[in-house]
Amino acid sequence: MFTEHTLESAPPASRRAMESTIRHLGHLPPAVARLASSPHLLDGFLKLSAMFEQTTLDPVAREVVVMVVATRNECHVCVEMHTGKLRTLGADAELIAALREQKPLDDVRLEAVRQFTLEVLRTAGGVVDEDLRAFLAHGYTEQNALEVVMGIGTYTMSTLANRLTRA
Repeated sequence: MFTEHTLESAPPASRRAMESTIRHLGHLPPAVARLASSPHLLDGFLKLSAMFEQTTLDPVAREVVVMVVATRNECHVCVEMHTGKLRTLGADAELIAALREQKPLDDVRLEAVRQFTLEVLRTAGGVVDEDLRAFLAHGYTEQNALEVVMGIGTYTMSTLANRLTRA
């Protein structure tokens, strides 16, 4: 139902973000082509995801946050894209499988990120002190806790939009 835009068919305000995506990835993913129907959503997501990539969470921990949101929201295209990103980052097959299957992770530090992300989602941010302390006890910081919230917000937007557009 949603248009899978090309650079020529997209709203003019979406074209710069699409061109940037093509330069960065070497192609235009169908999800981006569909999100182009809303220049504001596309630009907002790309800016927020770029900012999330600059947070102090390590790259694999960021991907844990993304995969928790993607699997919870059943965004299959997101799960596939971020499975590929995890592979690029050198994540082992067991970690990727556990994330895809929504199972506990063997790495206790990454499991702390997974559990904290789930708790933020479950409580809509009303995480009790005990659960926050458990996250912090694994070497994470208050800044990291807020960065998890940023990742949840960013990837909730994209997973819902990707599902709506049937990306």
